[in-house]
Amino acid sequence: MLWFFSCIALLIGGYFIYGAFVEKVFGIKEERKTPALTRADGVDYVPMSKGRVYLVQLLNIAGVGPIFGPIMGALYGPAAMVWIVVGCIFAGATHDYFSGMLSVRNGGASVPSIVGRYLGKPAKHFMNLFAIVLLLLVGVVFVSAPASMLTNLINSNSDLVVGSLTMVGIIFTYYVVATIVPVDKIIGRFYPLFGALLIFMSVGLITAVMFSADHQLMGDFVPSDMLTNMNPNDMPLWPALFITIACGAISGFHATQSPLMARCMENEKNGRFVFYGAMIGEGIIALIWCALALSYFGNVDALAAAVADGGPGKVVYDASFGLLGVAGGIIAFLGVVILPITSGDTAFRSSRLILAEYFSMSQVKIVNRLIIAAPLFIIGAILTQVDFGIIWRYFGFANQLTATMMLWTATAYLARADKLHWIASVPAMFMTAVITTFILNSAKLGFGLPMELSTACGVVTAAVAAWFVIGVIGKQELPADAEA
Repeated sequence: MLWFFSCIALLIGGYFIYGAFVEKVFGIKEERKTPALTRADGVDYVPMSKGRVYLVQLLNIAGVGPIFGPIMGALYGPAAMVWIVVGCIFAGATHDYFSGMLSVRNGGASVPSIVGRYLGKPAKHFMNLFAIVLLLLVGVVFVSAPASMLTNLINSNSDLVVGSLTMVGIIFTYYVVATIVPVDKIIGRFYPLFGALLIFMSVGLITAVMFSADHQLMGDFVPSDMLTNMNPNDMPLWPALFITIACGAISGFHATQSPLMARCMENEKNGRFVFYGAMIGEGIIALIWCALALSYFGNVDALAAAVADGGPGKVVYDASFGLLGVAGGIIAFLGVVILPITSGDTAFRSSRLILAEYFSMSQVKIVNRLIIAAPLFIIGAILTQVDFGIIWRYFGFANQLTATMMLWTATAYLARADKLHWIASVPAMFMTAVITTFILNSAKLGFGLPMELSTACGVVTAAVAAWFVIGVIGKQELPADAEA
């Protein structure tokens, strides 16, 4: 129990100490008008209060990632919690802060435009394609996962028999509506309530474990387990853990979501609370579900058996109903289901805005929004028929590669502005080594090379990337119209 609360305390301390340091390095300008005020259009650029923007940002970034990822990461044992804390404070929250604040400084620009502005046009073209692919994968993952969970919930607790395809159709219909209507009509109005439900659900479950007679928070784990690989399937901790737990530690999907709220934030001084703070909030959610997975099942072998029986969705179902009973379990389970739905619709919304920005197509008229959104939903509907496990594996890799690109973008900005780039370049180098090692070593997604060779290539790739971004691009002047 002490280990869990120590991790929570470190995350909260990270927000107040390291978050303030990151904000100081960036250099906010409270007097500068944000895009929400200078470009207000009543559709995507809509001023909203700091609290509302924070809760929407939290819902946007917190899909099933900070639940499913930590559950799968818990198979490695408490070491997963170390990565959540360190990754969240020094990589994920820093990544989210810069993806949001650089968007604010560039008129609410989407991630491909930000990348292109500071890393060059080739990087922009790469990110335009890659961001759309990632967002489509996210949209599909966040249709399939909640559809499966809702189908299981209804069929297990009522006389109704609902098919998964029916639920997919219902969720897709909602996505279409939420993607094209003004941001304050559905997202801005209802998501703060969903955010409150999410927080209530997470606190309720961890409290139930603390007072449970049958389950002990963090079980019999001892401090020496914190850096031990306990995975019963013999999966290597390096680099797989850092791909498995993305949301909750660092996630490139967040870079696609932060510009949505950068278009709604009323003052730069709110940036640390909205962007850095929402990531810390997601880190706490990830810690709760990692601890729940380890505590409810008692050990990694029992957890592995549950995952094998029905995936992380079964772990969520068993823990929710086992700890809170039928009524409480339904509320908690629905709180989990809401997460992917509220991220799936904003994934499609981000795709629409990225394409609109690329084609310079105004989104004030609803017909323009439909022209761009329709093909995205058609492709997404087709992809829902692909095996969920395959989509999830590609999503994990694409997610972390996007995060790495955003960290290198922040590095280039800081270096070109003659600011302390190490707060971005160190996590960028680490994540470059992670994704390079993973794709070279993975037999399912990559080349199946030996771990030693893959790791060596990862380290060399990180060093070369650092030399190019810091030593070459970082020596260039900022764009003429850019602010330091």
